[in-house]
Amino acid sequence: MTITAIMGAMPDEVEQLCALLDGVTVEPYAGVTYHRGLLGEKPVVVCCAGMGKANAAATVQVLVTRFGADRIIFSGIAGNMTDKVGIGDVVVGKTVLYHDAEDDMIAQSAPFTACYEGDPELVKAALDACDELGVKAIAGTIATGDQFVGDSATKAAIAEKVHPDCVEMEGAAVSQIAAKNGVPCVILRAMSDNADEAGHEVLVVKKFSISEYVATATRIVAGMLARLD
Repeated sequence: MTITAIMGAMPDEVEQLCALLDGVTVEPYAGVTYHRGLLGEKPVVVCCAGMGKANAAATVQVLVTRFGADRIIFSGIAGNMTDKVGIGDVVVGKTVLYHDAEDDMIAQSAPFTACYEGDPELVKAALDACDELGVKAIAGTIATGDQFVGDSATKAAIAEKVHPDCVEMEGAAVSQIAAKNGVPCVILRAMSDNADEAGHEVLVVKKFSISEYVATATRIVAGMLARLD
């Protein structure tokens, strides 16, 4: 039976999913706690990888090697970079890339690219789940880098370089290691801010609660799994 790994970067991004699991076993490994159980009737492994590319990449490899993940869904929040969606809407990663890396150097190693495509079946399942739930979503481009984008100058520089629909800190690393292992993958991001000065004030200074956005993503993931074999 297919094992689906579901990842987030922060505890808040996976706690609601963990609460939905049946028959849960918990295994700490290499600084990450992995929750194995059933979501509906589908076997899943849910974990909080931690923020940033290194944490994301290491966790994907553990999910594949130790837990036998056959596909990976990363669910979390991101900074909006487009007028095609707004706060609370979702970007599904049709294309995922880095905004802070030397792409030519990365592409010299397997999987020999620095631009990663979301698995078509997973992308479609995500979009269909959003549609059923009445959540506005697009299949778009997600840009990853090891920094929180919270000022207009940085936002403009990233927009000029890679033209993404949203910006975050893990998706391309997840996608790279998944592709290196031949494992289907998709990145889901609910827009929590506009990647500008106001976003930094809300998310960093005031410690904004992300529970509303995570609830949306949790429903989407559950809807996805109901559509997948």
